[in-house]
Formats: sequence, structure tokens, C-alpha cells
Amino acid sequence: QVQLQESGPGLVKPSQTLSLTCTVSGGSITTNYYQWSWIRQPPGKGLEWMGAIAYSGSTYYSPSLKSRTSISRDTSRNQFTLQLSSVISEDTAVYYCARISYYNNYGSIIFLGYDSWGQGTQVTVSS
Repeated sequence: QVQLQESGPGLVKPSQTLSLTCTVSGGSITTNYYQWSWIRQPPGKGLEWMGAIAYSGSTYYSPSLKSRTSISRDTSRNQFTLQLSSVISEDTAVYYCARISYYNNYGSIIFLGYDSWGQGTQVTVSS
């Protein structure tokens, strides 16, 4: 089965850029129809979808975070990355990568949901 694993620094200073990598095994990030997403969960809060990159390379971002968020991929390594710039203390959270399954029936998009998750990685924003 497909496995996802987050990696990156666990501590980021305010105003700096948070960078995380999700390494995927057991499946290709270029296989249709999947999106590869980042989700975070601040302490005591719910899950927040941040954005995703589709199998095609198209990217999608949460409106509340799009100005600070960049998602990219390295197909040769079967990895995708998250960069969140200008971080503040409220960006402290557990960050997850996850796969979204969907199908496209001649332009009709049906989302099936998240079918695979990484274990999550704690990122703390602190000076």
C-alpha cells in the first residue's frame, strides 16, 4: 500500500520559512487520479487543509494561506514539498501529508476523500 512520510525541521523561527517534504512509497505521485496534500492541526484545533498538488502538477491552495504557501514536487524522488513563509507562532502545528483520491468524469470532479496519511510531524514556531 502507499505510504507517506513527512520530514523536515521541527523548529522554525518566526518570520522564517517552514519547509517540509513528504516522501511517498508504494505509489507514484504522478498517477491519476490523485492529489497530494498538506494538512495541519494546531494544538487544540481541528484539521486545516493547506493545499495540494495534483498528479498533473497543478497546485491548489487554501485561500487563507495561499499568499504564504507553495507546494512543489520532485517526481524523480517521488516527493512533494511544502513551504510556508513568514511563519508566526500560530503556525505551530502537527503537519500531515495525505493523498486525496478522486475521479474526473469528463469534467465532473468527484472527490472520494483522503485515503492515505503520513504519521504527521510536529513543527514549532519559536524564537
